[in-house]
Amino acid sequence: MDLFESAIGSPATADQVDPRAPLAVRMRPRTLAEVAGQQSLLADGAPLRRLIDPPVAGRAVPASVVLWGPAGSGKTTLAYLVARCSGRAFMELSAVSAGVKDIRAVIDEARRRLATGDETVLFIDEVHRFSKAQQDALLPAVENRVVTLIAATTENPSFSIITPLLSRSLLLTLEPLDSSEVTLLVDRAIADPRGLAGEVSLTDPAREALVRLAGGDARRALTILEAAAGAASLGQDDPVIDVPQIEQAVDTAVVQYDRAGDQHYDVISAFIKSIRGSDVDAALHYLARMIQAGEDPRFIARRLIISASEDIGMADPSALQTAVAAAQAVAMIGMPEGRIPLAEAVVHLATAPKSNAAYVGVDRALADVRAGKAGPVPLHLRDAHYPGAKRLGHGASYQYAHDAPDGIAAQVYAPEGIAGQEYYQPTDRGFERQVGERLTKIRRRLRGD
Repeated sequence: MDLFESAIGSPATADQVDPRAPLAVRMRPRTLAEVAGQQSLLADGAPLRRLIDPPVAGRAVPASVVLWGPAGSGKTTLAYLVARCSGRAFMELSAVSAGVKDIRAVIDEARRRLATGDETVLFIDEVHRFSKAQQDALLPAVENRVVTLIAATTENPSFSIITPLLSRSLLLTLEPLDSSEVTLLVDRAIADPRGLAGEVSLTDPAREALVRLAGGDARRALTILEAAAGAASLGQDDPVIDVPQIEQAVDTAVVQYDRAGDQHYDVISAFIKSIRGSDVDAALHYLARMIQAGEDPRFIARRLIISASEDIGMADPSALQTAVAAAQAVAMIGMPEGRIPLAEAVVHLATAPKSNAAYVGVDRALADVRAGKAGPVPLHLRDAHYPGAKRLGHGASYQYAHDAPDGIAAQVYAPEGIAGQEYYQPTDRGFERQVGERLTKIRRRLRGD
């Protein structure tokens, strides 16, 4: 095998699977029909499909592709299938170990192949680890289509890939596999002759635990399955994988947590109520419980944003900034590192002063609107910029707030029937105490007191 050929084999020899190879390698999909997940990227007319299918007149074929997604989402598999299904040669480099010399050697080999009419797919894993010089070395080959480059990264390409290479590539985002897709892969690996060939069985609780612990990572799921199968088969005639074997395979206790059942709702409820109650330790416990059980970190981040707005509000306006920043950080860096900004947000929110005044205020306003209290906008506040507006009295006698000495123009703002309503009632907690003191003066000024 060529020095730069992938360990999974070239397209011509892919069916010759080494029985000693890891289960995840043996079960790598051989056809598009075997791919679990990422179906939107393989639909008719989708970019990856255009790399596979025969060229269609008037339809451009991408010269290079960047696959951005979490570990175990199928980046290597998709690159390999593009080569296999289209008849191209498949060459792979790892950015962890390859240098500029290796890149040039691969490109030279691809150029020799191209001279005989054979095309090459060059797959580069962990491309974000390449230096600028290494990425620059790829540009001529990509520009001249000496290779079809498929680069994979788990980090945001905007921060890790040089602009010239990114501008010449089509960026495709992969999602973690969902539970049903991981379950499909696990069951297939148990039955398939390339995998465990039906020599072990898996109980339903063990399957649920395995899928949960995999966290959408196909490779991790099959690695856990292989280790658990080894533990279950020791000294047994009819080996069955149960929860203890799954726990032994990952060296951790299986958390009782069903993302679609009662535990999901009970734990997230306790999590939010612990933050609301300012028990930072309990909140961190429930955060850890969700992380360990494989809960979607984006779901946790969304709940923190809601908590910051609903339970803290103006008592500490920076809490919302922290929650939003945590959500952005999780999206950018993924897990397991994403647990750190999530924990920072939990600590901030749980220890912050609490106020639901803004939340209660908007609900009071909504109740009035739903009750039909939505009178016409006062004439002096209406838009006066279009022709004929002033003739209708729009904007007449409007007082520009910045012209007032204190920046507060005492005039009617609320529609008829709403004047005098005070929806927002600030507390005396945290920053909201200062807001309340200023608001009292503002309301007096607006009333003309």
